[in-house]
Amino acid sequence: MKHKYAFLLSLQSIEYEIKKLTLFSKKCSDCFELLQVKLDELCLFMTSEINEEQWQLWGHDKEIKQQSNQLRQTSTYALCEMEKYQSVSTLENKMDMSDYLTILSGAVKDELNEFRIVATSKVLFVGSGAFPTSALTIAKETNADVLCIDIDSEAIRLGRRVAEISGLQSKVLFSESPLNEQTFLKDATHVIIASLVRNKYEVLEELKKTLNAEAKIILRYGNGLKSVFNYPMEKDLTDDWDTTPISLNKSIYDTMIIESKKRLSVGTVNSL
Repeated sequence: MKHKYAFLLSLQSIEYEIKKLTLFSKKCSDCFELLQVKLDELCLFMTSEINEEQWQLWGHDKEIKQQSNQLRQTSTYALCEMEKYQSVSTLENKMDMSDYLTILSGAVKDELNEFRIVATSKVLFVGSGAFPTSALTIAKETNADVLCIDIDSEAIRLGRRVAEISGLQSKVLFSESPLNEQTFLKDATHVIIASLVRNKYEVLEELKKTLNAEAKIILRYGNGLKSVFNYPMEKDLTDDWDTTPISLNKSIYDTMIIESKKRLSVGTVNSL
């Protein structure tokens, strides 16, 4: 049992430090650098083979589950605050976003090829956040139209301004309207659901009503040990969707491509 409590203590320690550093950062913005270091440590913690072994042993335990949920809540809030700080710093310092996106693009090119996002694509990004790096990179690399939505109005405001100084304001648009009010959905070819979106099941149910049958949904989530930083997706979707897990080595979240079963029926009818 001592291994369980050692693992529990490691979860508690990370959660405590992230929570304190988030509070300190509100008083002193320089502390955001320390918070970034701690969030990076959490990412390494999630991808550690040793910690994965401990999760396999103790992940079902009530105390471990409770602490994992608490860590996710704390780290999610910290990341949102971090993104807002990054946006404000970018706007104040007028950093060269072109150079920044060039560096970032190398990390997402494989994803873009996998998802077949091209210039004619129309991408809806659910849960884009205050510093929408993925959305901006998609627009820069492919010239696709991207609509970002988020429930946080401050995140939408900051994201829009970052897009403006990136010179991508005509390709990356923002909205805080509910998903069911987005007319963009009818023409969307891709929908990306961020890993920090909590209500993934509800989002998928809403997409089922409106999204065209040929569109792809890219779902980011985190099961198992990765759930300490990402909201999980443990429900079986195969009754309503075709699902294809995507393997990304040492990624801090899991990815799944989801497609409507209706597209197969339409394709079959058209081929007759």
